[in-house]
Amino acid sequence: MITLDDLGYTNFFEDYRQKNNLHNFEVGRVISEHKERYIVKTSVGEFEGEIIGSMRFSAQSRNDFPAVGDWVSVSQYDVDKVIIHNILSRKNVIERQAVGKFGEKQIIASNIDYAFIVQAADRDFNINRIERYLTICNTSNILPIIVINKIDLIDDSELKSINEAVEKRIKQIPVFFISNQTKKGYEDLVNILIKGKTYCLLGSSGVGKSTLINNLIGENVMQTNSISASSKKGRHVTTHRQLFVLENGGLIIDNPGMKEIGIADVKNGLEITFNKIAELSDNCKYKNCKHVNEAGCAIIKAVENNIIDRASYENFLKLEKEKHHFEMDYKERRNKDKKFGKMIKQYKKDVKKNK
Repeated sequence: MITLDDLGYTNFFEDYRQKNNLHNFEVGRVISEHKERYIVKTSVGEFEGEIIGSMRFSAQSRNDFPAVGDWVSVSQYDVDKVIIHNILSRKNVIERQAVGKFGEKQIIASNIDYAFIVQAADRDFNINRIERYLTICNTSNILPIIVINKIDLIDDSELKSINEAVEKRIKQIPVFFISNQTKKGYEDLVNILIKGKTYCLLGSSGVGKSTLINNLIGENVMQTNSISASSKKGRHVTTHRQLFVLENGGLIIDNPGMKEIGIADVKNGLEITFNKIAELSDNCKYKNCKHVNEAGCAIIKAVENNIIDRASYENFLKLEKEKHHFEMDYKERRNKDKKFGKMIKQYKKDVKKNK
């Protein structure tokens, strides 16, 4: 029988449960979420979960609803159904900018220990995108692991070139080269999986995330698809997030493939990912230096002297600009929400006064 510890339950969640007087409820982990339909796994089985009405009415954003990876307090009301009463405090979340909603964030998954950043060696390999994912991981205090898939589709010289590119730009991050087809590199990858730890897969469509999960689990639990022959681009196969328990006890979450993952609050993440830039920025002439064209900029000087890779520097500026835009959008949205709240309060006062 599976235990809560096997699902990743730790003292962090138990302390929250006790401090908030939730000990009379059972606890379970959300392993699937699709359009507010939840599957919750407990120590006794899997149940269809429905959130309690007060949680729905008090929610101020999508982040107030359960996400895959969340621990929740539940009560059973049918053979295979539970009511979700509360979301236990999240250890961390992986977030991105909400698509089509300025200044808002969307939780991709929660309570993650490690993230596999998956890219395809034959067409998807992109150092800039890896740095983007690294920034998101570093922001959330999640340990990143880079996985380069489909090495069976390139020759040794191309593989060497990719390895050199990674070593040049990215330091002290484990990198695994694998093939979903031949299973080359799988043994090394499986050996690092730790029982009770949660792993998240990040990567574009078509890089082989679903096939990777199927191979790790040993059965076809995820639908897979081939690359489009006309566009040479990956097709979106995974349509919702889901958590699986692996044979060795590790836990892994798949996510829908994303062409681009917009960054949100990533200040600390940027400083960790681009630590050389963060360190040298203390030597800039001006404290608020943007590292673009300011006189006395230590970063620009380091780029010119090949101390900092120019491509990495340009990617840093791009992500920094994106972060700034999100912050501006977020402030604008908050101001609009405040104005709307004041208008509602005034309306209620006027209605009460005219009665």
